[in-house]
Amino acid sequence: MKAWRIILAIAGIALGAFGVFRLVTEIPTHSLLILLLWLAVALVLHDAILAPSEVGVGWLLRRHVPDRARRFLQVALIMSAIVAVIAIPMIFLRGSQPAAKALLLRDYGANLILLFGIIAVVNLILYAVQVRRDRARALRQAQGTSASR
Repeated sequence: MKAWRIILAIAGIALGAFGVFRLVTEIPTHSLLILLLWLAVALVLHDAILAPSEVGVGWLLRRHVPDRARRFLQVALIMSAIVAVIAIPMIFLRGSQPAAKALLLRDYGANLILLFGIIAVVNLILYAVQVRRDRARALRQAQGTSASR
């Protein structure tokens, strides 16, 4: 194993241990139990709903979207799902906390739409670059084939 991987592993374990230490020493027991419940529900939702949905969407994309485009569409959908999973609880909790907890005062709905747009535009640009590269490669191969005759 390379030294940098060992260093990163040790750093990750140390940061994780520090995080657990902070949770146990600074968060009330009731809040920790709520956090554990939330994590358990998140795990069940992921395994019971999100993962099978991703498989189903992947199957549909496989049947209806060409291979080259499917890769970019799948990446965009996965990125959008991750962003949505993070943002949706904050959208529903907006305004539920005092102004001192300013995290929940932002307009997460508008930001979520903006992030979806950014994800779509970036993936469309990357797809266009891939199409251009594929066409250039095909043109070079065609010219190489005709030159060798």
